[in-house]
Amino acid sequence: MSYKTDKWFVSPWNYVDDVKSQTSFAKKIEIHDVTLRDGEQQSGVVFRKDDKIRIAEKLAEAGIHRIEAGMPVVSKEDEAAIKEIVKRKLGPKIFAFGRCMIEDVKRAVDCGVDGVVIEIPSSEHVIKHAYKWPLEKAVELSVKATQYAKQHGLYTVFFPIDGSRADVNWFLTLIERIATEGHMDALAVVDTFGGCSPHAIPYFVKKAKERINKPIEVHFHDDFGLASANTILGLAAGADVAHTTVSSMGERAGNASYEDVVMSLLTMYGIDLGIKTEKIYEVSKLVRELAGLQVRANRGIIGDMIYKIESGIVAGWLKNCGEEHVLELFPYRWDLVGQDAPEVVLGKSSGSDSVKVWLDRIGRDIAKNIPEEKIMESVQLVKERAEIKRGLLNLRDFENVVAKIDR
Repeated sequence: MSYKTDKWFVSPWNYVDDVKSQTSFAKKIEIHDVTLRDGEQQSGVVFRKDDKIRIAEKLAEAGIHRIEAGMPVVSKEDEAAIKEIVKRKLGPKIFAFGRCMIEDVKRAVDCGVDGVVIEIPSSEHVIKHAYKWPLEKAVELSVKATQYAKQHGLYTVFFPIDGSRADVNWFLTLIERIATEGHMDALAVVDTFGGCSPHAIPYFVKKAKERINKPIEVHFHDDFGLASANTILGLAAGADVAHTTVSSMGERAGNASYEDVVMSLLTMYGIDLGIKTEKIYEVSKLVRELAGLQVRANRGIIGDMIYKIESGIVAGWLKNCGEEHVLELFPYRWDLVGQDAPEVVLGKSSGSDSVKVWLDRIGRDIAKNIPEEKIMESVQLVKERAEIKRGLLNLRDFENVVAKIDR
């Protein structure tokens, strides 16, 4: 792949050999979507059974590799949703989430899932202060729960909560003990509170890989806005699976965004995960609708306004570039992520090229009917109207502007 194709145009610095030599991506990387579990833990979000099934179907259509369908012990409806998702055989592997308790794992087994993610507090301070447990209790429960999962044929991901804030030696000893005394098919490296810096992530992954010979999964939160970047760095250090949510929803500040991770890997690293990126916006819109979730309008990839052009100079650039050179203005095409084509909108930042686009939109012949001084007069009226509205003009607003310059 290249930094420039007919679908994207990113920095050539990404593909310099000295830069690429610093990465060690696994040959096969999978996306493990946790929207239906961790995503729903965002305050105020409730997915009903039918919502979860609709989201799972959309994720499957988009080519997501694994879906964490929920936590059976949360409610009877969640358990029913997981069973129905499994029953539909959508294509992705279906996982459940549970605490390090045999009863939780048993409920996962009863749902018929392919695998289970088993959580345990892993930092001494959380075990002591939040759980009020002696340290050895965490180990004993983990050993029993993971052994039970193995006995019942579940692919088992050991998920040590708050691993990034644990003492390094304690953490490494813990995962080694569970790998030898209990069972794990894979280890999740977890930055529960988003406090791990990008530079620390490769070291975190490296030390875990050195201690146990297991696939590594990365699960990072976005409290400092770094979850997606940290996830990419974890994958670049050799992790095999990325835990993500749709549009970064999740507990507190949310999780790594699957949109950010997938698109960055594709365009900046030349790694195609097989995800149907043209479904990205569609999936995001559905999840946001069902969750009542709002994201900023100019959020990368899935923001509703990122292909709306208000700036007059950019409207001029769009006209000059045309379809052939449109990637001079965007790092990736709108259709690559399922967005609508660029549209010139009118606001305080608009200029003469913007007004000309709108005049054409309402069927006015610019060359014959409107002299340049009238164009500039309309630009000023557009700006004044935008300031009064504190926002963009609509068609009626613009028609009123045209009526004034026609007098």
